Amino acid sequence: MSDAAFPDLPSTIAHRGLSAHAPENTLAAVRAAHAAGCRWVELDVQLLGDGTPVIWHDSGLRRCSSGRGKLQRLSLEAAHRLDVGAWFSGDFVGERMATLDAMLALIDELGMGLNLEIKLCRGRDAKALVDAAVPRAMAALPGERLIVSSFSLAALDAMRRLESDPKRLRLGMLYDKAPRRWLDEAQRLDAYSLHVDWRRLTLNVACAIAASPCKLLCYTVNDPAAFARLREWGMDSAISDDPANLIGVPRLSY
Repeated sequence: MSDAAFPDLPSTIAHRGLSAHAPENTLAAVRAAHAAGCRWVELDVQLLGDGTPVIWHDSGLRRCSSGRGKLQRLSLEAAHRLDVGAWFSGDFVGERMATLDAMLALIDELGMGLNLEIKLCRGRDAKALVDAAVPRAMAALPGERLIVSSFSLAALDAMRRLESDPKRLRLGMLYDKAPRRWLDEAQRLDAYSLHVDWRRLTLNVACAIAASPCKLLCYTVNDPAAFARLREWGMDSAISDDPANLIGVPRLSY
């Protein structure tokens, strides 16, 4: 597909908000990213047990909240009783889990772009999550400020069935390592971008993606030297916990 209708992506995207300086996937992390000058954020969405889409990465609660057990067992009322900031630092005590609706409202208010990952934990229904999350995101943000990505081909297929126009819904294909037939899948889905683990990316694959119609995004890039090398390889944007740490790094010469 041609991306002529879309403005260029920034060279960095804040991973789960400004997660080096605020609790990941929270409203506070997005506000911090905006205050630091970030234009885009990457966030994860899942469903609570009552079907409410919320911004959360793990299947469990222990790592990033005052709770225990599984996210899918929570109601929205129970989720809002959790403290999701104190684990990070005392500055964020009382931070609450963000619903997708609240997060979209904030991102739109701030004029930011969003890479929303459809986060499918084991055993969860891809179509249910897509149906709950993607129409909300498309209604809240213009197409040029939204990429929806996933590791799950079932989710990507469901999204393309939901919206066949790649200009209205930009899909990002997430991989640990790009498979041999990545281009076939990208063409079938009319994907906008490939998102790959930079540690498993080779120069040959990077150059092939850069030569294709797809944008190349790499995660999670926190090393300035790696960022400079990847930019030389044709990477369009780096998803980073601390984007300011990467900006101003000179390009390498080969």
